[in-house]
Amino acid sequence: MLAQYALIPTLICTLLVSPIHGAQPPRDLAKRIAERESASEAVRAQYLYKQQLLIEEFDQRNARVGYYSEEREIIFSPTGERSEKLTKPATNRLVRLQLTPEDFRDIQEIQPLLLTKDRLWLYQTQPRGEETIDGVPCWVLAVQPRQILDGQRLFEGLLWAAQSDFSVVRSEGRAVPQIITKKEENLFPRFTTIRHRMNHGDWFPQATFADDTLPFRSGPLRLRMKVTFSNYQRFGADTNIGFEAPQP
Repeated sequence: MLAQYALIPTLICTLLVSPIHGAQPPRDLAKRIAERESASEAVRAQYLYKQQLLIEEFDQRNARVGYYSEEREIIFSPTGERSEKLTKPATNRLVRLQLTPEDFRDIQEIQPLLLTKDRLWLYQTQPRGEETIDGVPCWVLAVQPRQILDGQRLFEGLLWAAQSDFSVVRSEGRAVPQIITKKEENLFPRFTTIRHRMNHGDWFPQATFADDTLPFRSGPLRLRMKVTFSNYQRFGADTNIGFEAPQP
């Protein structure tokens, strides 16, 4: 996201990682999570769903001054090819902020799913103990890129994985790197993605939330983002097994 005053920025956050003491996780925790993530991602690729995006911009008195909204459906063609379509025209009433390709890429690739087997080698991981999230006993795993090559978008933050089957039930952190030059600042927000356990046992993304004050050189700016995923339905199935998107 870019600012439409002289300079261009987005969202920034500082990740605080505190070790959590308790039972010892398995030594191959990251590998087990990646295997489970790969399986869940393969299953989710067979589903239709609706994705709604709302980004709100606030002034220094925390009054909303602008917003961006859109609604998409993930669909299949008659030949079975998976694609996206806008079901409502995007509405852009942002004042200072400008969305960038990196923002949309993060929404699609970083915030919902990330630590699959083919991506695990990109990251350094460190177990952070255990914690119960919404009644689910979880292992906590800190994730950090080993290095970031030009054009890459990666994740930095924490994952909460169910101790029962290593499914990720929540993630919190940000997409990296931030893109800062003399002429622009493209900063990215700290976000939390929560997942919902489907009837078949996999945990699918339900919502991503972010609420950050952006430290632009032209002045701080508060932004709030919400992405909801709903109406999950297996391609070719007649029964809708989705769930309603959470209320703000």
